[in-house]
Amino acid sequence: MIGGLLGLGRRQSDWRVVHQVCAWALGYPDARMLAQLPLLRQALAEQPASEAVTRLLAALDRLEAADPEDLRTAYVELFDLHRSQTLYLSYWTDGDTRRRGETLAGFKQRYRDSGFLVDLGGELPDYLPMVLEYAAMADPVRGADLLQEYRASLELIRLALLERPAEQAGAYADVLIALCATLPGDSPADRVSAMAMAPPHLRGGPPSESVGLAVMDLMPTRAREEVRP
Repeated sequence: MIGGLLGLGRRQSDWRVVHQVCAWALGYPDARMLAQLPLLRQALAEQPASEAVTRLLAALDRLEAADPEDLRTAYVELFDLHRSQTLYLSYWTDGDTRRRGETLAGFKQRYRDSGFLVDLGGELPDYLPMVLEYAAMADPVRGADLLQEYRASLELIRLALLERPAEQAGAYADVLIALCATLPGDSPADRVSAMAMAPPHLRGGPPSESVGLAVMDLMPTRAREEVRP
């Protein structure tokens, strides 16, 4: 994974290393993920200076300084128990509507078209770390296009994290700021401007038509296990 990107020469427009580091940094902070932090820092050290690299280094500082159990508790609270910062991109555009199934199938088809064999591991195909892995390792061109297509989702996650206490969301806010800095143009200052980046028929936010999905249905297996009484 990230080891394969060490020593990679990068043009100014090639953000593969940044996207791979973002993918790892947004993953659940288990022992395997935390063990990768020195390697992530090494990969960033080889990159030209940029806002994205600076933000990611700050995020790694926060992750390394935190107590692992506190990190895991905060991660579940931020991303698994509430939809307000969910990392599932199509939720921000489709909500829990019937069309979301078609959207998720579209993510899978993009992966197949690029020859990207992905083990979902219980996640949905629009899970942001998975999309970033695709952009970094499988198809940087179409991966960047996919991130740009869901720019509104990314910016809404960024804004939601910035609204949370820094001690809880600071590292992840820095990761989203870094990620958005790899995409064209400036980040919007508010939610209205962020939604304006979405197609016109999606600018009202996640639709409310329910198809029976509850909050727990958006949670990966690890969180369901940890919050079960």
